Amino acid sequence: MINKFICTLLAATITLGAYAQRTDGTTKSLLKAEQEFAESATKNGIRSAFNSFSAGNALVFRPNPVNARNYYAAQPNDKNLSWTPDYAQVSRSADWGFTSGSYVVDGTQKVYGQYLSVWKAINGKWELVLDLGTTHNKPLHPVVNKFVDPKDYFKPQFNGPKQIAAGKEIILTTEKTLSAMLKSHGIGAFGGFLNSDARVLFPGYEPIIGKDKIVAFYNSVVDKISFKTTQADKANGGDLAYTYGMATVDYRTDLREIFNYVFIYERQPDHNWNLIEQIYTPTER
Repeated sequence: MINKFICTLLAATITLGAYAQRTDGTTKSLLKAEQEFAESATKNGIRSAFNSFSAGNALVFRPNPVNARNYYAAQPNDKNLSWTPDYAQVSRSADWGFTSGSYVVDGTQKVYGQYLSVWKAINGKWELVLDLGTTHNKPLHPVVNKFVDPKDYFKPQFNGPKQIAAGKEIILTTEKTLSAMLKSHGIGAFGGFLNSDARVLFPGYEPIIGKDKIVAFYNSVVDKISFKTTQADKANGGDLAYTYGMATVDYRTDLREIFNYVFIYERQPDHNWNLIEQIYTPTER
C-alpha cells in the first residue's frame, strides 16, 4: 500500500512537471511559463532554469549572441537573479510570443535592469528562444502592466518554406526601409515606425514608453543610428515579428557605440509593420 502511494505521488509529480510549460495559445499561459521560469531560477539556480526552459537552439545575448545551453554550461548555478514581467503578448497563431520587464541581480552590489525574452510554442509547451537584458540605476518609476491576449486565432492553411521565407522578407524590407529613412530624414524618422504605446529599453535608462517620449529621447541623445539585421522571424498568424542584429549609434556627444538589438514589430490595420518594443545591449569589444 505504501509503495502504491509513493508510485502515485511520483506519477503526479512527473505529470505536473510535464505540463508546467504547456501553452493553450493565451498570454496567460506564457506568463505562467515565465513565472515558473523565474521561480526555478531562484529555487534551482540560473543555469538549471535556463537549461530546463530554453529551446535547444535558443540564443542569449551575454552580451553577444551565444547558444543558451552552451553558455550556461560554463556558468555557476547562482540563485541571485529575479525578474518580473510587465509586458507580454502572444501571436494570433499561438506559435510565439514575448515577455519583458524588470530584473534584479542581488550580488555584492545590486544590479537593476530590463529584459526581453522571445518564446516559441514547441511540441505544446513554451520554450525560450531569445533573451537579452540591459542595465540601469535603481528604478524610480513603476511601469504599468500590459498583457495582451490574441484578438482571435488564425493560422494559414498553407504555410510552406516559400511562404515563411516571403514573410521574413517583408520584415527585413521593413527594417531596411527604416534604416534608409533614418539616413535620409534623420533620427525623427523613427516616429513613422512606432506604435503610440511603443517601448524602448536602452542602457542607463528606465523604460521609455510612448511614441512621443521615444522620439524625444532619440532626438536628444542620438545623432545617427544604423542597423545591420542578422535575422528576422514572423509569426504564422501574420501579426507579430521580431528582428535582431547590430546597431551603430552615433551620440550627439560625438561618441559612437555598437549594440546588439532585438526589435518586436506588430502588423497594423493598414498592413504596415510598427515597432512595439526595442531593446539595446552593448556588444562585447
